[in-house]
Amino acid sequence: MYQESDYLLLSGLQHLCCCPRQCAFIHIEQVWSENFFTASGRVLHEKVHGGVGESRRCIRIERDLKISSSNLGVTGKTDAVEFYSDGTIIPIEYKHGKPKDDVSDEVQLCAQVMCLEEMLNVNISTGALFYFKIRKRVSVDISTMLRQKTIQVAKEFHSLVQEGKTPPAHYTKKCNSCSFMDSCFPESAGRHKSVETYIKRLLMNTTSSVEGEF
Repeated sequence: MYQESDYLLLSGLQHLCCCPRQCAFIHIEQVWSENFFTASGRVLHEKVHGGVGESRRCIRIERDLKISSSNLGVTGKTDAVEFYSDGTIIPIEYKHGKPKDDVSDEVQLCAQVMCLEEMLNVNISTGALFYFKIRKRVSVDISTMLRQKTIQVAKEFHSLVQEGKTPPAHYTKKCNSCSFMDSCFPESAGRHKSVETYIKRLLMNTTSSVEGEF
């Protein structure tokens, strides 16, 4: 169990799953960079968090609840949580894009579930992710495997922050949409990379972008 003074932001679990280097930029170096995707996501989340609670027949929807877990050592706020008259509780996390190839969104949602369970002394078996790009709500089973993965990521997150070192860059396709692309330089990093190769790739990408405008 963690002391409250050691709690980290729950969103860091999602950042770590996506990219340890990005996570370190945000949670160790305290740097934030914004692009179109992050700006759009921020506006959408502001709308969600700016909403008030509401009731729909047997459902009470609460927004912007402050949550925390001493077991995971994290704290944060929910987008929305549905409370049903039969005792069922379903947290909902809103995302700007579409479902990812990794489990980063599921881990973030599971951490919210585990926070609510610890605070309310309840069991929650299901959560949901709503993706604005496809306008679809995806149900997520909060399985034992997902819980174990979330606990593991939380431990790695605390270790990363405690060590205080930013991991080296490793280029993948998803780097192209990352807001830290211009400050991270992932294409110029790694083994068997050269400045010449990096410059050639950069020029090719620039040429393709210019040609696409005509």
